Amino acid sequence: MRALYWKEIRSFLGSTIGYIFILIFLITSGVIHWYISGEANLLEGAEADLIPFFNASPWIFLVLIPAITMRSIAEERRNGTIELLFTRPITDLKIILAKYFAGVTLLVISLLPTLVYYYSMSQLGINPVGEDGTETTVIDEGAMLTSYFGLVLLGSAFVAIGIFASSITSSQIVAFILGMFICLFMYYGLELIGSFNLMGEYDVIFRYIGITSHYESIMRGVIDTEDMLYFFGLIAVFITAALTVVKSLKR
Repeated sequence: MRALYWKEIRSFLGSTIGYIFILIFLITSGVIHWYISGEANLLEGAEADLIPFFNASPWIFLVLIPAITMRSIAEERRNGTIELLFTRPITDLKIILAKYFAGVTLLVISLLPTLVYYYSMSQLGINPVGEDGTETTVIDEGAMLTSYFGLVLLGSAFVAIGIFASSITSSQIVAFILGMFICLFMYYGLELIGSFNLMGEYDVIFRYIGITSHYESIMRGVIDTEDMLYFFGLIAVFITAALTVVKSLKR
């Protein structure tokens, strides 16, 4: 598993694909939050926080993460190298997990440069108080750190969805479109359905199944066991689904 994991990492960072993912994310995020005037501009906010960044990042991930994961298994199927993987002394689950953790690693690497946002807003939130000039910060650092954690969980769930979408087709384009659709449905579609109040008391079920309510809960600075179990459960569901598809390819 370790060898396959590093192979995936090298394939990401040894070519332009991984760097394009990171650059597009950083450039898009930078333009939205530092250049374009509007509610998402961090410098124009009433408070020193990163809420606009954490609100916008899932929408960027909806496109970029499926673009990264679309080739993980679909390319193996198209090139016929999936059969070679089956002959290696590695279980099907480890094949899926190696590709999954490689995608999550790239996600974390792409988020590391945005810690500059955290530092910048922390400095902007410092106010001198008292005659001795003691400085205090008005920024909620706890909520900011938990929001980063929530964003990693959300991105990790998108990676699992993308891996599943890539497993059911040999076309990278189809895998990309399907992965993006499922991510959009899980993040926003279920929340939207629940907001229509079409099923009375059952609308809350749609909102609970959707990602939005759990992600926003973590953004408020509270890491609840229920939200953690939701994300880990969602990841497990799509990893299991991808594993089932991969097993069926051996028949």
